[in-house]
Parts: sequence; structure tokens; C-alpha cells
Amino acid sequence: MNDEHDQVRTVLRTQRRELVREIREMGADPASEAISFEADAGFSDRSHSTEERARTLAVLETLRSNLHDVDRAIAKLEAGSYGVCDRCGRPIGAERLEAIAWAVLCIDCKRKEG
Repeated sequence: MNDEHDQVRTVLRTQRRELVREIREMGADPASEAISFEADAGFSDRSHSTEERARTLAVLETLRSNLHDVDRAIAKLEAGSYGVCDRCGRPIGAERLEAIAWAVLCIDCKRKEG
């Protein structure tokens, strides 16, 4: 592999380690969808607790989605298809990959996604 792929691999692995660390710090297993929460402290705290759980779930969903994308980008790098959009098969722009090394969709397909 060339130096550019080695650099990308390093960036992706570093990002993966960081995502796994963040997921674990939130009390979740990166390989599982399960989340452990502490029991509610009392009735008056339940609405706050529910709100905090919703926030935690949203953050975990984003972290897990990013982890999935990083893993997908690593697999594509190993397979020789890194930089090719998963949806349309066109090249992902260099600027996009520089900004988000784990991007698996070109900018046009990402915009269509939502």
C-alpha cells in the first residue's frame, strides 16, 4: 500500500478507537445495542431522567452510526474500493474524504439521504 493509504488507515483506526472509547464511557458496549442505565433516583427526577436517557440514546445512535461508517471505510480500504460511493458507485470527492475520512457516500448521495 502507498503512503496515502497508510495515512488514511491510521486516521480511520484512530477514529475507531475514539468512537469505541466514547461509547464505552457512556455505559454501552460498542458491539451491542444494549445500554445500561441506573435506576431512577425518585419520582421528581423521572422526567429529567427520561430526558437524559433520550439524549444519551441519540448520542449513542450517532456514535454507533459513525463507528459503522468507520468500519465500512476500513473494509473498503482493505478491499481496494476506498473512496467509492456505496450508493452510486462514483468516486467520493477528495475534499469530502479529507474532511471525513470515513465517508462512504459521495456528497450528492449524502444530501439525498437526508
